Amino acid sequence: MSPPLIALDEIDFRHGTHSVLKGVSLRILSGESLGILGASGVGKSTLLQIMAGLLVPAAGTVQIAGVPVTKPVQDATVMFQRPALLPWASLLDNVLLPARLTGRLRRDRAAIRVEALRILDEVGLADRIDAKPHQLSGGQQQRAALARALASAPRILLLDEPFSALDSEMRSALRADVRRLVRERGLTLVIVTHDLADVAALTDRAIILGGRPAQVAHDLALGPDAEAELKSRFGTLNHCAA
Repeated sequence: MSPPLIALDEIDFRHGTHSVLKGVSLRILSGESLGILGASGVGKSTLLQIMAGLLVPAAGTVQIAGVPVTKPVQDATVMFQRPALLPWASLLDNVLLPARLTGRLRRDRAAIRVEALRILDEVGLADRIDAKPHQLSGGQQQRAALARALASAPRILLLDEPFSALDSEMRSALRADVRRLVRERGLTLVIVTHDLADVAALTDRAIILGGRPAQVAHDLALGPDAEAELKSRFGTLNHCAA
């Protein structure tokens, strides 16, 4: 078997004296798509941020491609529930933000702008590049956040409840875009969600966090009828996390 791209070993995490995660170990292969499910407050987002190097565990180790994680991971991009676009900047400037912050835009502005425009076309926003965030719908704002995430050319895309504020039609359309773009780029995807349909649409494997403090209660390979399988096995997330 190929070595994992992401390896977590015996991860513990605490908020003050409150133990959130205990002894969490996980392996994620390059190109794999993984869903993290569990009840509210169980530690799903915490685990995602530990993978990204945004939080430091109290115990245990995280490695990306065999390299210990001690700071934010350059090859990983997190897309959060809120798009967090700069309200005063155009859509194009928001997508160019990662390149501006790293200095890449200054070194090769023309090529990076062309790439940003290409990504905006791929997410269906080529005609809105001059729009400000308040001129975009909720779904368009999330597409803009997706374009910004992809513009940094990540190897790993980490999604933290990115569809939860959208209606069902927008949610379904954005899922389809994420699935297509992840597959075209060969990205490794990890999504945190409450929605079994998100996991069924986007991933080929799911873990369920459960308990207090949380551990991996289930680790499942998903078949072609993943949503029905998850619903029949667990019913609700509160049940599966118990």
